[in-house]
Amino acid sequence: MSHILILGGDGYLGWPTAMAFSQEGHEVWVVDNYLRRSLCRDLDVEPLFSTPNLLERVCVWKGVSGKDIHIRIGDCCDYGFLSQVFRECRPEAVIHYAEQPSAPYSMLNQKAANLTLTNNLQSTLNIIWAVHEHAPECHIIKLGTMGEYGTPDIDVEEGWIEIEHKGRRDRFLFPRQASSLYHTTKVQDTDLLWFYVRTWGLRVTDLMQGPVYGLSTEETDLDERLGTFFNYDEIFGTVVNRFVIQAVAGYPLTVYGKGGQTRGYINIKDVLACVELALMSPADAGELRVLNQITETFTVNELAEKVARVGKELGHTVEIKSIENPRKELEEHYYNPTYTGLIELGLKPHYLTDEVVADMFETGIKYKKNIQTERIFRGVKW
Repeated sequence: MSHILILGGDGYLGWPTAMAFSQEGHEVWVVDNYLRRSLCRDLDVEPLFSTPNLLERVCVWKGVSGKDIHIRIGDCCDYGFLSQVFRECRPEAVIHYAEQPSAPYSMLNQKAANLTLTNNLQSTLNIIWAVHEHAPECHIIKLGTMGEYGTPDIDVEEGWIEIEHKGRRDRFLFPRQASSLYHTTKVQDTDLLWFYVRTWGLRVTDLMQGPVYGLSTEETDLDERLGTFFNYDEIFGTVVNRFVIQAVAGYPLTVYGKGGQTRGYINIKDVLACVELALMSPADAGELRVLNQITETFTVNELAEKVARVGKELGHTVEIKSIENPRKELEEHYYNPTYTGLIELGLKPHYLTDEVVADMFETGIKYKKNIQTERIFRGVKW
């Protein structure tokens, strides 16, 4: 049994992660300040269905599993608060989800940009110092993003690249060219961690994650009150989740521009598996290990066509509509990322099959009356 501290443990990924590790018998501590809930409420983009707060969730989890999860409500940007949590928890691993997670939100206005920059970098810096001062052997598992790399016209390696220049060779972090302020803060996270790995010998795994889809995990399926957030809006919803709800609502699937934007995607079940694999095979002291956390790649057009096909088979009328791209991004490009590290550690992927999409449709249909179509597209531009 390990002592595991999950920062951002109320979130889309944080809460399922907490339950999964608790089910495995670990002592799990969860920290959150409800930032995502607050932003969704303030922007009127609340999820498809409501979820209990952490105190209620933990009580439900105790009733279902017989296991405890420890909760601390507070802000990771408050170093005094975070230090106290570290002293209480004595973590052997800390999983860092405690960031503002939305690229569109980060580009809304100056206030949103400032919150994103301050929250994401301050929380990461505080975690680094808390580990250094209170738990120097603790393994930091940070959720990065494949968006750090951008879409270079060369193969995307797994974090590191060998460079030969004027007859000499060296190994560097892969060049990164983020496409939003949010993604830029994730680049800066990586740079902060790499600096302190070199300086203090920290052990860090940086999981470069692609967009996540799905809702169902072994633990969320035990009781509907244990479900995680399901955003379908432009700001906090991921593209597959959004398309499914658009199809259920009879709202045209919003393909930005030419629809050739290619990204790597991952099922929420595989996110939990990847984090567990990182936990069970920790990075060495003085190592920044980077793993690309995706299982397959699609263009936006391919995703829209898949969702439309499944939707029509289920009796829905589904339209795909290309709209002017509100984002500054390449709409057709080369994209060939490497993602073998987690497979080598033992990941057995769940792929985006028609059956998986159909299951997501079932959830959308169940809560169809809750869909508010004005939340789907806000036209955030950059």
